[in-house]
Amino acid sequence: MRISVGIDAAKEEHWATAVTADGRVVLNRLVANTGEDIQAFIAELAALGAERVIGIDMLGGIATLITAMLLAAGERMVHVPGLAVNRARQGTVGGQVKSDPKDARVIADQLRLRDDFRTITLGDDDAAELRLLVGRRDDLVVDQTRRLTRLRYLLTSIHPSLERTLDVTQRGPLTLLGRLVTAAEICAAGRTGILALLKDANIRQPGHLAQRVLDAAQAHPDIKLPGEAVTADIVRELAREALACRVRILELERRLEALVSRHPDGALIPDGALIRSLPGMGAVLTAKLLAQAGDFRRFRSAAAFAAAAGLAPVLRQSGKSRHLRRPGYANNDLKNVLFRAAFCSLGQAESRAFYDRKRSEGKRHAQALIALARRRVDVLWAMLHAKAPYNPQHRTP
Repeated sequence: MRISVGIDAAKEEHWATAVTADGRVVLNRLVANTGEDIQAFIAELAALGAERVIGIDMLGGIATLITAMLLAAGERMVHVPGLAVNRARQGTVGGQVKSDPKDARVIADQLRLRDDFRTITLGDDDAAELRLLVGRRDDLVVDQTRRLTRLRYLLTSIHPSLERTLDVTQRGPLTLLGRLVTAAEICAAGRTGILALLKDANIRQPGHLAQRVLDAAQAHPDIKLPGEAVTADIVRELAREALACRVRILELERRLEALVSRHPDGALIPDGALIRSLPGMGAVLTAKLLAQAGDFRRFRSAAAFAAAAGLAPVLRQSGKSRHLRRPGYANNDLKNVLFRAAFCSLGQAESRAFYDRKRSEGKRHAQALIALARRRVDVLWAMLHAKAPYNPQHRTP
C-alpha cells in the first residue's frame, strides 16, 4: 500500500495530509515550523508504515527546514508546483475556497494520480550557495540600476552638459562625482585638482576624462539654480553608494566564478570548459543557468529542457482546429538566461549565420533570438551528455 502525503508550506505553520491509495485520510494535522514538532511529525509518518511519497508546493525558503529534516529521515519527496495545486483545487467541489488543509489534501490527491513530479534531493552547500549568491547579485544590480537612474536625473537638473559627458556606469566618473558635481566646484578644482583626484583612485587615462569634465563645466552658464547645493550633495551620496555597490557586485562575481569552476557541469575539464565553452556563456550567466536548471538529469531530453524554459511551442488543438502557440507558463528566469546568452553569442560566426537566416525568413529580432536560443539548447544538451566542450567544427557523422 502506498501513502501519499501533501504538505502546504507556510511561514510559521505547515499543514500535512496523508491519504491512502483509495483516498482515505490517515493523517491530517498542523505542523509547526520548529525542529521539535517536525521531528514528531516524522515519527508519526514512520508509524504509518507502507511506502510513502511526500509532496510539497515550495522549494527552499520557508520550506527549507522541513524539507531537509524529511530528506535526512529517508523520506522520498517530490515538488508539486503551485500552479498544479491551484488548477487542481479549482476543479474540486467548492474549488474557489482556499485554505491550507484543502491545499494539502489537493497535493496528496495529485500524488495519488500522477507520478511525473520532480524528485527533491538534499542539495550540497555549493548548489545552495550558488542560488543565494545569484539572487543577491540580481538584487544589487536592480538597486544599482535604480540608483544610477536617479543620479542621472538629478545631475541633469543642475548640470545637463556634465551628465551627457559622463558614463556613470564607469568607476572614473563615479569617483569624480563623489567629490565634484557643480560647475563651480569643477572650475575651482581646475585640471590639476581633477587629475590628482583621479590619480589617487588609480583611474586609467585620467587626462582625457579631466579635460572633458572641465570643458563641460566651463560651458555651463554662471547662474545659481534652485536647490543646486542639496542636489549636488545627493548626487555625491549616490555616486559613493554606486561605487561601493560596484565593488560588492565584482566580489560576488568572483565568488560565482569560483563556484562555477567547482561545479561538475561548469568546471574546467582536460579539453576546456563545459557550459562556459559555449559562446555567450560567461561565468555569471553560467551561474544563473546552473541555479535555475539544477540537475540537468531531471530533464528527459533537450526538448523537455527547452519546454521548461518556455522556448518550445505548445500544441493547442480542439476538433479540427490545430495550431502551435507560445507557452504561457514556464521558468521565465531560465528563459531569460538562455535568451541573453544567445544575444551575447551573435559575435560568433555560426550564431550570427543562424540569426541572419531567421531574419531573412521574416522573423523579428526577438523571434530570431528565441529560435537561436532553442537551437543552442540542443548543442548544450549534447555537450553535457558527451562531457565535451563546444566545438564549432563538429559535424554529425
